Amino acid sequence: MARKGNLIVVSGPSGAGKGTICQEMFRQHCDLQYSISATTRAPRTGEVDGVNYLFVAKAQFETMIEQDDLLEWAEVYGNYYGTPRSYVMEMLASGKDVVLEIDTQGALQVKKKFPEGIFIYIVPPSLEELSKRIYNRGTDAPDVIERRLSCAKEELICASEYNYVVVNDQLDQAVDKVRAIIVAERCRVQRNLDVVDEVLHTSC
Repeated sequence: MARKGNLIVVSGPSGAGKGTICQEMFRQHCDLQYSISATTRAPRTGEVDGVNYLFVAKAQFETMIEQDDLLEWAEVYGNYYGTPRSYVMEMLASGKDVVLEIDTQGALQVKKKFPEGIFIYIVPPSLEELSKRIYNRGTDAPDVIERRLSCAKEELICASEYNYVVVNDQLDQAVDKVRAIIVAERCRVQRNLDVVDEVLHTSC
């Protein structure tokens, strides 16, 4: 019997390194599928529909909301962003493990609709280190950085809603830990009862 894939949700405050960890995971392991988000914003230069995002009209996105075809969604600066349920379910049914890299608000929405998902929270070794990482990016104004740090403190409180916490001190070690979580979850009894049953009913 074909194995059903697992839904893996990865979150963490800005600067914790969740994006870098996910990129490294995909580079090393071809058995993971990245979930493509839907959005109503216009494509940016170089972005491809169906690769970077699923670009849809506002009316279509609102229909997806009404039909409950989104695992999570939010409106940001006048544009909608969300995770299409049908795409994720199709990938899971095909045996692919699907990774969602989303914020805490979106993750908690997903947890309500898909509690059997694997929820991993990435944290920095300290708030001081987090501050250094954000400042070293050199992409945000000081006031924006302060807001990000303030939000980080609030988001860290939500870590208790997740199944696992991974401290991103050394990138390679953090990637190894996330990978170990995925492998262990694939072996969880509840996910393999059909395998045991098949073994029991196989003729010698």
